[in-house]
Amino acid sequence: MLNIHFGFSYVGLIYIIMLTVPNLIWAKYKPKNYEKYASNENRILGAFERIGEVLVTTIVLIFSDFNVRTESCRDPWTLFLAVSVVLMIMYELYWIRYFKSERTMKDQYRSFCRVPVAGATLPVAAFFLLGFYGKNIFLVISVIILGIGHIGIHLAHKKEAACE
Repeated sequence: MLNIHFGFSYVGLIYIIMLTVPNLIWAKYKPKNYEKYASNENRILGAFERIGEVLVTTIVLIFSDFNVRTESCRDPWTLFLAVSVVLMIMYELYWIRYFKSERTMKDQYRSFCRVPVAGATLPVAAFFLLGFYGKNIFLVISVIILGIGHIGIHLAHKKEAACE
């Protein structure tokens, strides 16, 4: 799984843009009462999330392992990239559904295509598979760190929102 090549990843940049744009819009259209939930976040999960965000963002941009390879048609590893791309497209569709909704906490944490807490799960899974496609252990480990924090926080928010 060590096939590490330093260099710019345009695929990584596309993924970061796909991740960032909806989140910038979300900052303006947060769910009602979101601050109440955010104030209750577990600090350890928050630390995992922040560390994972920095690591994933950096790694996905500085290694060229994630770019489409010319021999991709015959490379079985390409399936990881294909599924990863599908998950990122689903992530964008999840956000479209959220922005068209009333933008409540329940809207944000409703499953999407049977994926629970899709806003957290889909991009984490997409980056995880991208790490396998790139055979880059650093991204895989960083995504696990991110996933523990990010998905953990959002599962807690979903649980709180269900109690209302």
